[in-house]
Amino acid sequence: MMIKITFPDDSIREYEKGVTGLQIAESISPRLAKEVLACGVNGETYDLTRPIEEDAKVVLYKWEDEEGKHAFWHTSAHLLAEALQALYPGIQFGIGPAIEQGFYYDVDPGTATIKESDLPTIEAKMQEFASMKEPLVRKSISKADALKYFADRDETYKCELISELEDGHITTYTQGGFTDLCRGPHLPSTAPIKAIKLTTVAGAYWRGQEDKKMLTRIYGITFPKKKLLTEYLEMMEEAKKRDHRKIGKEMELFMFSETVGKGLPMWLPKGTALRLRLEDFLKKIQKEFGYEQVITPHIGNKLLYVTSGHYAKYGKDSFQPIHTPEEGEEYLLKPMNCPHHCEIYKWTPRSYRELPLRLAEFGTVYRYEQSGELHGLTRVRGFTQDDAHIFCRPDQVKEEFLSVMDIIFIIFKALNFENFEAQISLRDPVNREKYIGSDENWEKAENAIVEACKEKGLKAKIEYGEAAFYGPKLDFMVRDALGRKWQLGTIQVDYNLPERFNLEYTGADNLKHRPVMIHRAPFGSMERFVAVLIEHTAGKFPLWLTPDQVAILPISERFNDYAHEVKKYLDKNDIRASVDDRNEKIGRKIRDNEVKRIPYMLIVGEKEAENREVSVRKQGEGDQGVIKLEDFAKKLNEEVQNMINKW
Repeated sequence: MMIKITFPDDSIREYEKGVTGLQIAESISPRLAKEVLACGVNGETYDLTRPIEEDAKVVLYKWEDEEGKHAFWHTSAHLLAEALQALYPGIQFGIGPAIEQGFYYDVDPGTATIKESDLPTIEAKMQEFASMKEPLVRKSISKADALKYFADRDETYKCELISELEDGHITTYTQGGFTDLCRGPHLPSTAPIKAIKLTTVAGAYWRGQEDKKMLTRIYGITFPKKKLLTEYLEMMEEAKKRDHRKIGKEMELFMFSETVGKGLPMWLPKGTALRLRLEDFLKKIQKEFGYEQVITPHIGNKLLYVTSGHYAKYGKDSFQPIHTPEEGEEYLLKPMNCPHHCEIYKWTPRSYRELPLRLAEFGTVYRYEQSGELHGLTRVRGFTQDDAHIFCRPDQVKEEFLSVMDIIFIIFKALNFENFEAQISLRDPVNREKYIGSDENWEKAENAIVEACKEKGLKAKIEYGEAAFYGPKLDFMVRDALGRKWQLGTIQVDYNLPERFNLEYTGADNLKHRPVMIHRAPFGSMERFVAVLIEHTAGKFPLWLTPDQVAILPISERFNDYAHEVKKYLDKNDIRASVDDRNEKIGRKIRDNEVKRIPYMLIVGEKEAENREVSVRKQGEGDQGVIKLEDFAKKLNEEVQNMINKW
């Protein structure tokens, strides 16, 4: 029996039923067959050796494709587990997924200890197995047989996972002497894995729960060519130099205190100036787009989050209670701003003429993260969202969505984040019980996002199952200067919270109607955005944004007075400047201020003081010559204005 295979260019070929992705690739070209790693079949990623039993749309994935890398790194996680099984008899396995950059495996080594010094030995064993070109064999297995198989091997973690699975949907993969419970997809064999690097050993609670056993997590990455590994390691070295925690300390932007609490950042004066400038930048844009600022409390009554559905969805462990002397009162630290904004909408009757109502807030929220997951500004327990909620009529949804996209594009352009991808996150088409609201409202919301992206000509990848529990969303992933991907701006369409809070407006027909709610946060959170911006720019912020635009360096104490006179003049011309009047040699001052990434340094001595001049050095470009103070101020302000005009 023949089946029809449709390719991405809409061409169609017929193949025998049961054809595999690898056979399809071989029919196209031998070279493609060597390069292909996995295939997409009707939107699901398949192993290349898995039979295709019906008419299907097929995509062949190579290393350049995310799906190809995912299969490659997923197989590498199994290769790591196979090596660990050989080196540590009796070791137990948790989970071993592919991640954005590589893979990891959580293991329980029993009485053994796995240290970073052991990683080269494990790498060598992985390389040995990879060179054997071991095939990965997929097998469907009953729940009873799966439980027996792993129980016989004392694999308690696997048995726990199997106990939660549905019979008839369980598969295992075997390569060499190692068998794992897994859905796949995988490479046909270990042959393509040519370069291996295990990077880190860390601790991780089983299933991410602090009341469960601490397992050993081993991270790694692999490549089909040794050259790619070399390039990756060079990139990682550069990433260390750009680490926002290191640069934040050097530039005196933010700090943490164990006494205050883990995951609670404190912004120092220079960091605060940077953050407030970002906030002012967005406030100015929002004002032009018709937003109104609001401020809500840092806490809320538990009933607020019960009404919104967040409490039932995320569970009490995600909400931090506030202890009050009044018996029966239950207050929680605010984990999100949207329920508060719903109450602001609700406080007075609304007419269709008032809509859209756009409420914006830089609202600080609190969410408990496990201490092992905290990381600088990117993973914290208290953070400020550049949050806004738009309440509009159904016929206004697409127009409002398009306007939010415009705001995000302005921000990305101003901060040189022009290399970005968009993702439309929709419901899981099968498991819909985790979402709230009617199918009709979900379809309206999903269609509005898809149509808005088409109208903007924005190519957005659709991901099923990634929607928020109350509505679909559009996420923006920017690539930084090193090519790393970060999720920043997000827009969500929500028909459900207005229903839960019984929000209404009086329509032109004098009847009550339900508004639609759009959630949006272009930065995402101020903390995470600043962290990404630091690593993207290596701390060399755009001139309009940087905390200190100018450092004034007198060559000796005799010229301190003139240095402060220069600062006073620059202050009057809205130029942010500081004076380094330490009793140090000028070479030391220059080096210290270069570390602080200050764009301009003005060297002042006898000649400059006599002629009201400054000797200019520019970050990364060195000496720029001597110029009149007034001319320098004019030149710098013109440079800033030219940046702003491009927005």
